[in-house]
Amino acid sequence: MLLDVLASLRQNVRDVEPVLLLAEAGPLVEKAQSLGVAVRVVELPPALAGLGDSGLRGGGRFGKLLRLAQSGGRASFALSGYLRKLRWEFFDLRPDVIHANGIKAHLLAALANRRAFPLVWHIHDFVSLRPLIRYLLRAASPLANGAVAISRAVAVDFQRAVPRLPVPVVANAVDLQRFAPRSADAACLDRLAGLPRAPAGIVRIGLIATYARWKGQEVFLQVAAAIPRGKAVRFYVIGGPIYRTAGSQFSLEELSAYAASLGIASSVGFVPFQADPADVYRALDIVVHASTLPEAFGLTVAEAMACGRAVIVSNAGGAAELFTDGVDALGHPPGDVAALAARLRQLIEDPGLRERLGTNARLTAEQKFDRSRLGPDLLRAYAEILGKGRDLVL
Repeated sequence: MLLDVLASLRQNVRDVEPVLLLAEAGPLVEKAQSLGVAVRVVELPPALAGLGDSGLRGGGRFGKLLRLAQSGGRASFALSGYLRKLRWEFFDLRPDVIHANGIKAHLLAALANRRAFPLVWHIHDFVSLRPLIRYLLRAASPLANGAVAISRAVAVDFQRAVPRLPVPVVANAVDLQRFAPRSADAACLDRLAGLPRAPAGIVRIGLIATYARWKGQEVFLQVAAAIPRGKAVRFYVIGGPIYRTAGSQFSLEELSAYAASLGIASSVGFVPFQADPADVYRALDIVVHASTLPEAFGLTVAEAMACGRAVIVSNAGGAAELFTDGVDALGHPPGDVAALAARLRQLIEDPGLRERLGTNARLTAEQKFDRSRLGPDLLRAYAEILGKGRDLVL
């Protein structure tokens, strides 16, 4: 999403000069530079990179607090030095707005900046679900000017958790040229998953997500096991572990073993993370969104709809704002295996319905998800937060 924001700022807003500060060098550097965006890397020490509330699983409240204190003690030695480096970058750039993207970025930018420059947090998460993060953001909120939420659901949640900040909504978007209905080599999924080529006429069903534990891979595999063996279908779990915080995600080995325990190992392919997923969407007949917690937005839903796919959506949170049930996608209650299986059987058995949903999904994407609006919408949000009429150059 950060690349989409940068692309729209460069292409659709005049007199804007974004500079991207990254906590580590990686593929994002080259991609941002290809958009004409200047990039600086302020390497985050490992003790800070691995610190997070997602890894504090089990052991009760006292055990979690103890592990947090131990992790925080190790991180505190690295924190002061990193904040000095980050503050030096801010004063060297002298930005009109610091746009912080991600929970750690929100907190680090607030502590390093200390209100020297306007600070806006881009909120991608339901912070009320994470007590530690909610507490830290509320404590740091006097150091921020406002926040931008990616959906109405996220805005309502954030205002409940951090009531003092203004929170305009700027919904996520996708590149409608890149994510578009086009022909694709469906057999590419079999090659990527290391499976024999599926026979002609098979219905390919996929879940595309990071391996975060709430993204619903277990639910998806349970649904795959519930589909009668006689159906000409093949399932694909597409994605991988991307987080550095311990305990926040599945491993491939865990998911493979779970598929085997359900007796569906031969009908499920595991496709590694794809940097460019557009062809993966197009290779699927049905895209399943199975998040067990409310989704803040549901980017995979928007991307799949833009590609003209039939999509089944976990109908909660920001994802519920993206579609009209039965018109451009189908919905199901989060975590409800039986309901999801019923909707999936409906689509497997009705290719005409798949086609109608896909056609309408593309129309919805053109109306709601066009990336060109992101830059102008953000500038309007900055003006709302910082004062109307302010001349902003980032």
